[in-house]
Amino acid sequence: MVKRRTTKRANVNLRFNILTILIYIIGIILIARLFSLQIIHGAEYKEQSNTRLTRESTLEASRGAILDKTGTPLVTSKMEFSLEMYKSKVDTETLNTAILNMIQVLEKYECSYADTFPITIDPFTYTIENEALIAWKKANNIQEDFTAEQAFYKFRDKYKIQNTDIQEIRKIIGIRYLIAQKGYSSTRAVTISEEIPREAVAEFSESSEKFAGINIVVQPVREYTSGNLASHILGYAGKISSEEYESRKNYYDQNDLIGKTGIEYVLEEYLKGKNGTKQIDMAVDGTTTAEYIAKEAIAGSDVVLTIDANLQKIAEDALSANIQKIATGGFGKVYDAKAGAVVVMNVNSGEVLAMASYPDYNPNDFIGGISTEAWNNYTNNEAKPLVNKATQNSYSPGSTFKMVTAIAGLETGVINLNTTINDTGIYRKYRDYQPRCWVYTDYHTGHGYLNVSGAIEKSCNYFFYETSDRMGIDNLARMAKYFGLGSKTGIELQSETAGALASKETWANLHPNEAWGPGNTLQAAIGQSDNEFSPLQMARYISMLANGGKKVDVSIVKTIRNADGSETSREEINQFVNKKLGLEEDHTEEIEINQNYLNAVLEGMRSVTSDTGGTAYVRFKDFDISVGGKTGSAEAPNNKVHAWFVGFAPFENPEIAIVVMVENGGHGNYTAEVVRDIMAEYFGMNTQNVEEDMSATPYIEIMN
Repeated sequence: MVKRRTTKRANVNLRFNILTILIYIIGIILIARLFSLQIIHGAEYKEQSNTRLTRESTLEASRGAILDKTGTPLVTSKMEFSLEMYKSKVDTETLNTAILNMIQVLEKYECSYADTFPITIDPFTYTIENEALIAWKKANNIQEDFTAEQAFYKFRDKYKIQNTDIQEIRKIIGIRYLIAQKGYSSTRAVTISEEIPREAVAEFSESSEKFAGINIVVQPVREYTSGNLASHILGYAGKISSEEYESRKNYYDQNDLIGKTGIEYVLEEYLKGKNGTKQIDMAVDGTTTAEYIAKEAIAGSDVVLTIDANLQKIAEDALSANIQKIATGGFGKVYDAKAGAVVVMNVNSGEVLAMASYPDYNPNDFIGGISTEAWNNYTNNEAKPLVNKATQNSYSPGSTFKMVTAIAGLETGVINLNTTINDTGIYRKYRDYQPRCWVYTDYHTGHGYLNVSGAIEKSCNYFFYETSDRMGIDNLARMAKYFGLGSKTGIELQSETAGALASKETWANLHPNEAWGPGNTLQAAIGQSDNEFSPLQMARYISMLANGGKKVDVSIVKTIRNADGSETSREEINQFVNKKLGLEEDHTEEIEINQNYLNAVLEGMRSVTSDTGGTAYVRFKDFDISVGGKTGSAEAPNNKVHAWFVGFAPFENPEIAIVVMVENGGHGNYTAEVVRDIMAEYFGMNTQNVEEDMSATPYIEIMN
């Protein structure tokens, strides 16, 4: 028993001795390692540690371009350089010297830079006053009775500026004050200057040791290459607001651009792209020692529109010239015309080939934030240049609606192709409402007997009063709905109006204390009553007339091309847009229109432009392309008369529909000039020197 205990004790002692030896050996190794780190290689590792202040910087993705259907760039992103400053571990004198060096380079290349210090020199003056000055002094511990000069030198002493040149002192204070107010750090920079030329960038890079803490950032800047062209379609992008950032902070930085209106807004998620990251190694003195890409930025997708830039320019120029001509009495009488819209549409596909709204604006004004003066000029303009009148406003269509009444009457059987109605001038069926045909109002006569084609040509109110009275408002509204009137088109633009379609339901909503009566039906038949449609809706309606009555899917986006070369499917685009804009599927009743009925109506539209009695004959009598059209003069509030012309061409095989509307334009005949000029461009014609001969058509024929 004693022997076994002795053996166990010996084993324990042996293990303890071995463990002690191991600990001793490890200690020696650690001491040797520490000696190597601190004594033998200390200077080397200290130098290396000075370069291991690593900072992550965002590589901004280039925003996708917006192109016309031919590939012409309408919106691009150009790369610009900005100078920003981080906090570095340098003494005050070194920092002040670095700031002055930086300013000298910026001024050498005429670069503006941020400066919010509220004191100027020569003479010393505060740039703020009253309550703002009192608050500033309090916030910066400046005595209330201090002059601007006294406050200036207090800041000089605060920042320990040793320079003797007062101009240099002021420049250093300006930057020191800025970075103090912005709260910069080793990971959070303050932007000092933007739009720096490459020559300045090169100088900063070549002598980085002179500029402690600075960093050059490459930023994509939006550029609207054609100024005002298609501004209401393109929209504009601006700096993200605090509200927008709060809901998107997982995908956006606080200084990101974001689409605000137009295509820039609707397709923001495709245009934005995905930012990358860059790692920057800096020494403790703030100089950059190395840079490398951690994650590549992915450029945003390019959006290709359906519009043609050349046709768009012609449309805008023609609309502007026409409004100016109407406003200056170019058609014989002065009208207070200030605004209007025009839409050009492919009648078979529903693609918008051009769409103009007057007056327009320049999206470049919004880059970097719009000035107060420019914003006030836009918002105080009674013609509302920021509003897209082609899609966001609705107007009574007047006589351009009569084709709906005609087809509805034919389809319901209350009239047929041989039916004639005698226009006696005054519709006397109802004692309490006896409207007059426009020709009676001016000449105390009626049009006499007319069939449906003749009624379209002469724009005879009486004919359509009687037709609508026979079939009733429900049948009329049903046909109008089929043509998309009173409902959104689903175009890829925000804030599209649905307008309003005259019906018993609409009347009950708008006039809850009044019953629908026969007079309301008569007014609805000629495009008045509650009827109000956007020019874009009207273009869809005319396209359907021209293509045989088939529905069209209105679109202004042809495709989206992604950075990897692929294209987004039409189905995906539609689903995305519908969700973003809250659009619903079209559940309108399908109607198969009798082609003979439709042809009779279209013949009436051809007579409008080709027969001497047509209300737009004078505008198209020398035109080489056959055109179907209709004028309209719609009464509006405040004794205004909105002028419409709707048309399509070529008549035999229609390709395009064009709708133009001028607010308070007087007579629809006047606006036909816009349609003629656009068609001339589309069909490769030159009608700029065609002289008008107003004497060929008496004034009576152009009134409606």
